[in-house]
Amino acid sequence: MTELRRRMDADMAVRGMADRTRETYQAAVTGLARYYHRSPDQISDDEVQAYLLYLIRDRQRSWSTCNITVNALRFLYHTTLKRDRTTFCVPSPRQPGTLPAILSHDEIERLIAHAANPKHRTMLLTTYAAGLRLNEVLHLRITDIDSARMTIRVEQGKGGKDRYTVLSRRLLDALRGYWTIARPSPWLFPSQDTGQPLHPTALQRAYQQAKLRAGIKKPGGIHGLRHAFATHLLEAGVDIHTIQRLLGHAYISTTTRYFQLTRHTEMRPGSPLDLLERFTPPQG
Repeated sequence: MTELRRRMDADMAVRGMADRTRETYQAAVTGLARYYHRSPDQISDDEVQAYLLYLIRDRQRSWSTCNITVNALRFLYHTTLKRDRTTFCVPSPRQPGTLPAILSHDEIERLIAHAANPKHRTMLLTTYAAGLRLNEVLHLRITDIDSARMTIRVEQGKGGKDRYTVLSRRLLDALRGYWTIARPSPWLFPSQDTGQPLHPTALQRAYQQAKLRAGIKKPGGIHGLRHAFATHLLEAGVDIHTIQRLLGHAYISTTTRYFQLTRHTEMRPGSPLDLLERFTPPQG
């Protein structure tokens, strides 16, 4: 790690930024340096803007990915290098965001049933049944599963915040079955090669392969399981503030977007996995 990257990492650490945010920001800065084969402190704003154009036009990176890169570079130049201002940016997306396609209960069951192996099956089940983000699943530890309180601890989720989400009986049984076979420690879903958390592409690939085998044509990646979790909870009559806490949303406005995705059907008490056995929200 270069001296500049060490300084930037120290600046992020002292501000309490989550490990995964720090890794993402460091990767963005590394990408810029590799593109120009120069240290970022020797790169001008115009060159940064040209690099962003390259990411959008040539690499076809999404607006959200490029926006993360902008935030990382602004942190570097404003905070670590103490520049007064920068002029590079990415324009807001022209078209309004489209609503995700929500998997039905039947499609969720088919998807999980068509996973390649017990580990993938348990990971996909956990993602859906607990409403987790990709990195949150990958960084679960054995000790995060609390069968006494029927909760799952999500440590250092998005925004560097810890939270608890629900642990259904069916998921607990699946996790116990998986543990009997794999005996993982300390990570719940480690890489066989390194013993560290799996790389995100491994779970993304497992999801896409299971979806293909299940004959599911709806677009979208593994984050769709989290969307389905929230939408199915809402359709089951769970109140919006409880769903907000389970998802770890800082603002209720983020959670209320799921109202647009629900079917206008009779609400039933319960939650996603077998309606999570008469859903009881975890207490912090």
